[in-house]
Amino acid sequence: MLVQQSVGRLPDLIPIRYGRMLASPFAYFRGAALPMAYDLSTTPVTGLAVQACGDAHLANFGLFGSAERRLVFDINDFDETLPGPWEWDVKRLAASLEIAARENGISRRQRSAIVQAAAARYRIAMREFAGMSNLAVFYASADMEELQRRLKSRLTSSQRSKLAKGAEKARTRDSMQALGKLCRIVDGRPQIVADPPLVIPLSSLLPADMDRTGVEKGLIALIDSYKRTLANDRRYLLDQYRHELADIARKVVGVGSVGTRCWIVLMLGRDSADPLFLQMKEAGPSVLSEFVGRSRYENQGQRVVEGQRLMQAASDAFLGWQRLNPAPDGVVRDFYIRQLRDWKFSVDTQAMAPSGLSDYGEVCGWTLARAHARSGDRIAISAYLGGSDTFDKAIAEFAAAYADQNERDYAVLGEAATSGRILAQRGV
Repeated sequence: MLVQQSVGRLPDLIPIRYGRMLASPFAYFRGAALPMAYDLSTTPVTGLAVQACGDAHLANFGLFGSAERRLVFDINDFDETLPGPWEWDVKRLAASLEIAARENGISRRQRSAIVQAAAARYRIAMREFAGMSNLAVFYASADMEELQRRLKSRLTSSQRSKLAKGAEKARTRDSMQALGKLCRIVDGRPQIVADPPLVIPLSSLLPADMDRTGVEKGLIALIDSYKRTLANDRRYLLDQYRHELADIARKVVGVGSVGTRCWIVLMLGRDSADPLFLQMKEAGPSVLSEFVGRSRYENQGQRVVEGQRLMQAASDAFLGWQRLNPAPDGVVRDFYIRQLRDWKFSVDTQAMAPSGLSDYGEVCGWTLARAHARSGDRIAISAYLGGSDTFDKAIAEFAAAYADQNERDYAVLGEAATSGRILAQRGV
């Protein structure tokens, strides 16, 4: 499945994808959304659909800045979003908790308790949302203060300090910080610095006999067209940036996404101290589509954006979509567009104590329930979940069994790399 999924991706980046997946069983799990979607398609479901994330593992929750400049906690990856069974998201989150706990050396009994706590939080939260008005569900959210309050008593002093420092660091992760990290001044204007194979400016990607201007104009035209998917106030703000003076580069991101086309565009406002970095990320069909049906949206970028807006309490101010028809390689490709960095921060669960991981899993469980309650029949889902811990225990049993399966699959990928059937470039 992973080899089939690589068809159509950039060939020079596929070994990086495999290498990143081979870093650990959890890293493999992050990149294996398609195999798990296949496995989940064989399991029983209630038939109650929600707007599913499609890849709701532990590392796809985190902090980011809202347009109102609040540091909010939410799901932050929607590449695979599609209407589908709510159970699949819960099971992917639960399995990721079990796998992360194993890598942290946590005992079997404690791992089961951690997963059960997350499932219970999802169940209890869904019951609470079932009793709330539509507006109350829509406005429900969790911010940094809530996350710190919930985790404060369960983290070590060192971990509390790291979380606080992480929040402070998140507020500095913006376009200005990206400018200092990714660019240098050349002839009085900022240009993106090459860091191959992870960051390669457009001028370095094109053959010597190929005109950069045409490709650059195509990407800039994509940005111009994408503005129509923004609200008028965001469109007005974007118009104040002179992207014709910008630089463009290809950037490698994530684990499962490696090999898809991702561009970063530097745009300047009043001067070089007023930068805006946008990320244009390719969007293909969701891994769920083979099992739940095609998206109602012809444009896969729109699928991602509409799903994200429905599930998130607050979304990126510049979130939109566009189709490149054709792309420089002659193929029609869909993209979604957002800011490259806007106060983004992910909690490091490695080496987290059992109590801290448990509380963090509960926050993720609540967040997932809130996302599902916005789009699904929260009353029916709550009625199915009931008031006992039967569901929690069943989810924990599934997570343990799937973590075993994940370890076997991880070993198979490792054997494929060792035998030379696939090429894996590690440590990149």
